[in-house]
Amino acid sequence: MNMMETKAKILIIEDEVDIVEFMEYNLAKEGYQIEKAYDGEDGYEKVISFEPDLILMDIMMPKMDGIELCDRLKTEGKLNNTLVAFLTARSESFTHISALESGGDDFITKPIKPNVLKSRIKALLRRHPNFSDNNKDTEVLTFGDLKIDLDSFTIEKEGNKISLAKKEFELLSLLVSKPGKVFKREEILAKVWGNEVIVGDRTIDVHVRKLREKIGNKCIRTLKGVGYKFEF
Repeated sequence: MNMMETKAKILIIEDEVDIVEFMEYNLAKEGYQIEKAYDGEDGYEKVISFEPDLILMDIMMPKMDGIELCDRLKTEGKLNNTLVAFLTARSESFTHISALESGGDDFITKPIKPNVLKSRIKALLRRHPNFSDNNKDTEVLTFGDLKIDLDSFTIEKEGNKISLAKKEFELLSLLVSKPGKVFKREEILAKVWGNEVIVGDRTIDVHVRKLREKIGNKCIRTLKGVGYKFEF
């Protein structure tokens, strides 16, 4: 086990006690430092006092829902060094889009499977600068003035670093893995979000729009009713 990873601090904000206990048990076994809260207001206070590296946050909870809490934390600048994964049993696309817009990095759908939980946490923490593995050789893809580092989850354009949310980066990584290939929406959903997460087509569109805003409109082409492809 990566010793750096065992030091990560994870805050669970969820009003269902059995879910909190389930996640705390499985994540503590992996060596993570765990703190917990059972409503949005308590969660806000715990973010301030605990300073977590990762927040696992329910969307529907008392006093302050997850989207409102995430938006407040983002506005106040308290998520600069913190990743957020929403816990949700809801499949409505507007809920996912609102959560992404508020500053969320990922979704974990309930009911949660232990192996899915652990793999998601590891994948998220690889994006955190304090827990990425800097000892291995990095794989960098270059397209003109665009450089994509697949291992450190970073990109540069014209020498300037650009920040991407986890799903934005995974979507871009998929598209650039085979330039010119049209990736159908079903394939994008399966490879980027996974079969355990249910999202609507609009979620893909939101991520593509954000990517275009950050890296430009020319690289990602839309084939209406089919999917997307990367061209350079």
